[in-house]
Amino acid sequence: MALKATIFKAELQVSDMDRSYFQTHPLTVARHPSETDERMMIRLLAFALNAHFSLNTSELLQFTKGLSSDDEPDLWLKNLHGNIEHWIEVGLPDERRIRKGCNRSNKVTIYTYGEHAAPLWWKNIESDLARFDNLSIYYLSAEDTAAIANMTGRNMSLQATIQDGDIWFGDESNTIMISPEIWKATDL
Repeated sequence: MALKATIFKAELQVSDMDRSYFQTHPLTVARHPSETDERMMIRLLAFALNAHFSLNTSELLQFTKGLSSDDEPDLWLKNLHGNIEHWIEVGLPDERRIRKGCNRSNKVTIYTYGEHAAPLWWKNIESDLARFDNLSIYYLSAEDTAAIANMTGRNMSLQATIQDGDIWFGDESNTIMISPEIWKATDL
């Protein structure tokens, strides 16, 4: 019998000073059986960094099937016509998957992590990705991702404050400052 996803509830309060975006999002997150707490929490952080509000509910940033699907990123923002506006990945996707995202959407963002694996991945893939002007890649340090993984709970109340590219991310008892390292910035 296949293992089922574990369901987590999060109330995520986003205060993005850079975009003048202030909203609370009640979220249900399904954690794939092979997904770690660290990766799931990075998906929540990615949601906070790219949160989007529209009066039209079909234009909301959404979690996808993620690890359960080869054709979908971890998060996406679609327009009214069903076209992908923003493709968001977490981890170390291969060049083929990144190319697919860059060809199918207006903007692609990757949040990579892993103290040893991420720099090696970047060294091996950097030249192949230079041609994509709609791609941004951010590296999250091992210390930061371990700290947010420790905030995991079945019912979470999280806050994300974003200003000048820095993120203060926390729960009821802890807050950490995260400064993602920019490995590739979009030309858009």
